[in-house]
Amino acid sequence: MNIVLFQPDIPQNTGNIARTCAVTGNKLHIIKPCGFNLDDKTVKRAGLDYWPLLSKEIHESLDDFLDKYGDRNICLITTKGDKNYDQIPFEQDAFIMFGRETSGLPEKIHEIYSSNRYRIPMKAVKGARSLNLSNSVAVVLYEGMRKNGFKGFE
Repeated sequence: MNIVLFQPDIPQNTGNIARTCAVTGNKLHIIKPCGFNLDDKTVKRAGLDYWPLLSKEIHESLDDFLDKYGDRNICLITTKGDKNYDQIPFEQDAFIMFGRETSGLPEKIHEIYSSNRYRIPMKAVKGARSLNLSNSVAVVLYEGMRKNGFKGFE
């Protein structure tokens, strides 16, 4: 599977997600601009020594990403989703897109993939908007691997 981060803001989240993708063999796509430099020591520290193990692709813009992969099965993880994440058709070449920590995904993406919007259920707690991005990626990614029988895993 492919994990897609749209303009991430927090380097520690991106580092943690990179590490998760590295140990699960899933490709990480990062759509720029980011709220930090990808060479930032905070990103590197959070990803530890897993960066060389990671399959990644950096996209200069949303349009660049869509030009290359816009025709693929792209599933959005968003608080605006009307289906739960366990309903995602976790195909091997699926793209699971997560929004920016501070502002989510742009309206353009919601319009294009309106039938592919999924959420992670949460209790209604005043002031709570969403889970941490790296936790959200782990929850969804491991559900996909579970549904695929953890093929190739110990």
